Amino acid sequence: MSIQDQGRFGYRRLGVPQSGVLQPKFAKIANVLVGNHEDTALLEFFLTGPTFSLKEGTLRLAVAGDCLLEMTRNGKRRMFRAWRSITMQTGDTLQIGQVQSGKAGYIAVTDGFTMTSVMDSHSTYLRGGFGGLGGKLLISGSNLPIANQTATLERNMYLPSPPPAEIPGSSRESIACFPPATIRVIKGPQDDYFTKQTLNDFLQGVYTISKESDRMGSRLEGPLLTHRSDKSPEIVSDGIVPGAIQIPGNGAPIVMLADGPTVGGYPKIATVISIDLPKLAVMTPGSRLCFDAVTVDEAENLLRADRADLAALLATIVPLPDIAEPF
Repeated sequence: MSIQDQGRFGYRRLGVPQSGVLQPKFAKIANVLVGNHEDTALLEFFLTGPTFSLKEGTLRLAVAGDCLLEMTRNGKRRMFRAWRSITMQTGDTLQIGQVQSGKAGYIAVTDGFTMTSVMDSHSTYLRGGFGGLGGKLLISGSNLPIANQTATLERNMYLPSPPPAEIPGSSRESIACFPPATIRVIKGPQDDYFTKQTLNDFLQGVYTISKESDRMGSRLEGPLLTHRSDKSPEIVSDGIVPGAIQIPGNGAPIVMLADGPTVGGYPKIATVISIDLPKLAVMTPGSRLCFDAVTVDEAENLLRADRADLAALLATIVPLPDIAEPF
């Protein structure tokens, strides 16, 4: 678990990646549920959520992700779905369960956290050791500096129709029952380093997320891709963006993610389009995927439509009816 926001932009020329949340849509939903700006810093957790204990005061938080929540108050336990805000009181304990689809969940608190911005962002960049809470992951016993420790007494908010589960969770059963996810890409910028047959192998093959994947990049297992005989498996290092798919000498694709490097020396066969990158980024090891090529114009139209869909989804957030409070 780490503190992230929507990312650190404008510093790639200095070798600083954007970092930020792997699933921006979920993070925005969590923030809107507690009345924050969409870019407010929040907590990103993987696979299983944390347990919080509120020592004193009143706190409002929201959880976005495919998981269940259990709050203990005065010895009594109550279950909740995520995709809503919850008001905690002195002595309450909140346990956030396992993520059932994908691997990421997000926790926002009203008015966010009190911390120093680094290069215009609160995102944690682990390899650089800066941002967030001292540039480190949050561990058991971490104390979070809350900006507003007194929540208002307004009713909690919820999202009536959460985003559908498009990818499996971490269990073998869920991975086995899901078909390969389709990830759309734009060819290049170095697709000329590969033969037509290799490009066909890339687009027709099924790949699996490797265990050697993290916020820096997802390594893929599947059809190995060979470089053209008249081309080198390395290039003069040039710029890399999140979503770029590098093909090193061993032929195993690597998809760059939020904490990925800003330059690299392997040919890039394709680049994952913006709206599909979050889906790939939160896929758990063992999950399968395949690629489909689209044009730049198609990718831009898809992005515009996705932004419109998110705005419409956020507009559906409403106060939680009293009768729905227990679950």
